[in-house]
Amino acid sequence: MTETTRSRATMGAGGLAVLLIGQTMASMDGSIVNVAVPTIRAELRASDAAIQLVIAGYLLTTGVLVVTCARVGDLVGHRRAFLLGLAAFTAASLLCGLAPNAPTLVAGRILQGCGGALMVPQVLSLIQLGHDGPRRDRAIALYSMVLALGVALGQIAGGLIVSVDLFGLGWRPAFLINVPVGLALLGTGPRLLPGDEPGRHQRLDVSGVLILTTAMTAILLPLVFGREYGWSLWAWLGLGAGLLALAGFARHERRAASPLLDLDVLGPRGIKPGLTACFIVMGCYAAFLFSLTVHLQSGLGFSPLGAGLTFVPYAAGFATLSLTWARLPERWQGPLTVLGPLALGGALAVLVALARDGWPTLVSVPLLLVAGGGHAAGYSPLIARLSARVDARHASGLAALNSTGTLLASVTGVAALGGVFLAAPDTSGGLASGVGLTVALLLVAALCAFAARPADRS
Repeated sequence: MTETTRSRATMGAGGLAVLLIGQTMASMDGSIVNVAVPTIRAELRASDAAIQLVIAGYLLTTGVLVVTCARVGDLVGHRRAFLLGLAAFTAASLLCGLAPNAPTLVAGRILQGCGGALMVPQVLSLIQLGHDGPRRDRAIALYSMVLALGVALGQIAGGLIVSVDLFGLGWRPAFLINVPVGLALLGTGPRLLPGDEPGRHQRLDVSGVLILTTAMTAILLPLVFGREYGWSLWAWLGLGAGLLALAGFARHERRAASPLLDLDVLGPRGIKPGLTACFIVMGCYAAFLFSLTVHLQSGLGFSPLGAGLTFVPYAAGFATLSLTWARLPERWQGPLTVLGPLALGGALAVLVALARDGWPTLVSVPLLLVAGGGHAAGYSPLIARLSARVDARHASGLAALNSTGTLLASVTGVAALGGVFLAAPDTSGGLASGVGLTVALLLVAALCAFAARPADRS
């Protein structure tokens, strides 16, 4: 099958539902375990190191492998890669849910990360290859919604599961729920997802895999664990080495006969600033989510479920705009990408200013609605526009950059802005400081989105 033929593949609503449910499971599992940590620690008698690996093992594994796995989709076919990743993710979820001890749970989380890394980049690739025009915009709007809200939904679901203690199983349903859902998707996916033939004349760039794996490991380990260990020398050396290795990877890929990540995907006008804007928005969202969750629980005494439910208006605002922007006249869609970060930053600034003496429950609802809508406006239309500018042969490259960039931005946002929050003497002052920097970054995102607007013009 040629690249041109691939781009004409069609996908129905059922196939899109399979992809989005798989993406939702992968996104939620990055955070669903967070609120269950005390229960897991007590039941499995887990050490601090084991708990850290339970939380971070999934994230680290996904981040290190996602670009390589996106390329695997080109080599074996995106549908096949998605289903293989889904099968591995489902089996690993069962292992996590039945884990008799902490080492088994850590192993299950790492295997979950492997399955997620193989599954996730195929989602955007299959959406790009299976849709075009307005249908692609609507599909990417839905994809953006589950990608962004998965983390928040994971916290809500985790808090609910721990609070309900379903069948007396404590934290285990947080993982076991993936098993019947995964099996259902595996049963329907082969029939509903469009097929694509593997790249018979392509090969895996093993040298690129080794360089990128080294770079991502060196970058992610300090970002995930650096704050816990006081940002000692090893963390800064690791970050520096990782960035150098990443630069070496880019140079290697320019010369590779069959590159792991074809950097020509960055060639069309508007792609670089557009991706930058998307990543800044997602990083600011992750930092705000982390900081506000800690403030609500540690500073204001909210329960895990109560803290999770606080984000429902944000999710509603995001969902509303995600589901409607593609139906707006085209002349209105362009400004959304610039106004979105400004609306998000403005709403957060007002919310924090009003939350100095406690949580303003009534006022927080419309402000979080606006913030969620601004987040969606600053991400969904922009990633749809970028997808339209990229050739079918670069679909997996854009998917890899989107997945990796979003992950790195989220981890960096939590490490940097979350670090500012945690360094403050009280959570109210930390939230104000963190949101101040967040607003500044969102202004940069708005400028980047404005710079990406020429990509609309042919």
